[in-house]
Amino acid sequence: MNAKALRQQMREQRRALSDAEREDAAFLLCERIASSHVYQQSKHIAFYLPNDGEMDLRLLIEHAWQQGKYCYLPVLAEPNTQRLWFIPYTAETKLKPNRFGIPEPIHPHSLRIRKTLSLDLILMPLVAFDEKGNRIGMGGGFYDRTLAFLRQRQYWHKPKLLGVAYDFQKQKQLQKNPWDIPLQTVATERHLYLCNKKNA
Repeated sequence: MNAKALRQQMREQRRALSDAEREDAAFLLCERIASSHVYQQSKHIAFYLPNDGEMDLRLLIEHAWQQGKYCYLPVLAEPNTQRLWFIPYTAETKLKPNRFGIPEPIHPHSLRIRKTLSLDLILMPLVAFDEKGNRIGMGGGFYDRTLAFLRQRQYWHKPKLLGVAYDFQKQKQLQKNPWDIPLQTVATERHLYLCNKKNA
């Protein structure tokens, strides 16, 4: 199955989940990530808000605030760059929908932008993944462009990259493209997959 067909199939399957199934999965995921070493050792963490049936991280965000961690959300950078900025996110942060309808923090000036390389952990949404850390996203390439600097490193320490998905999104093998940035870990409601140990 090619990436376009797989993306469509996984998105449809994701959107077909009931509210109860989403809530149960989000609770189990929160417990799994909160107990992981990579999360516990991270202070500055980028999350995302769910869209198109994605796994919901809001319980984990609440947990991170309670633990005194600094939370960030991705925002679309300047028009036509297809890159992301990461802006601090607190309970008081005001949100507005971006051009895709996804809520993101209002950022009146660039001084609040957190440099990507200074984040400890980025939790990334995905449409499909395999156990080697390969990932299919929504097709825009925003994370791959934002994290392209990691391809220049043979080893890297941060940010750690943790994919977030439902377990049914796991595939036996995905084709890797030259521009893809591999995940070190993928968390689902059932498992924590350690993928790319070379860069863990």
